[in-house]
Amino acid sequence: MEQDRVDKERQDNNPADSRPLCPSAQPDMQGSVVLGVVGGTAEEPRLAYLKEPQPITEDLLALSAPVKPTEVFRFAAPCAGGGCLHFDGTSCRLATKTVQLLPAAVNRLPRCRLRPRCRWWRQEGRDACLRCPVVVTENYLPSEQQRQAADPTT
Repeated sequence: MEQDRVDKERQDNNPADSRPLCPSAQPDMQGSVVLGVVGGTAEEPRLAYLKEPQPITEDLLALSAPVKPTEVFRFAAPCAGGGCLHFDGTSCRLATKTVQLLPAAVNRLPRCRLRPRCRWWRQEGRDACLRCPVVVTENYLPSEQQRQAADPTT
């Protein structure tokens, strides 16, 4: 069944717009959408994926008040490639380090509509998806592994 869902997500891919999407973007990036809502606890934040990524509006961003939108939402946007500190010219080092350093957070692929265009999925496959729910933009209590994965200088 999981493979059927992955196949369906691949079929939903729009070949006319195949530019990869970064699942760890900022809300002010061109083409940014909301991928999910951060839940869980401060010690163990977890992403709850939206059924469909949502376009960013001022009203949507205002829902996060009084905290920053990146504390409440996770965003996706077209990959910035060479404009991103995590991009090494051919691949996303954040995706690579996330897979290498973090344990899987779930046993099954999360329901994610971003997957057909996701840079992490295209690059690291299933292993990235199994860790994706614990990747949050604003993590005030990251583990050492999360800190290392997020550091573009390592």
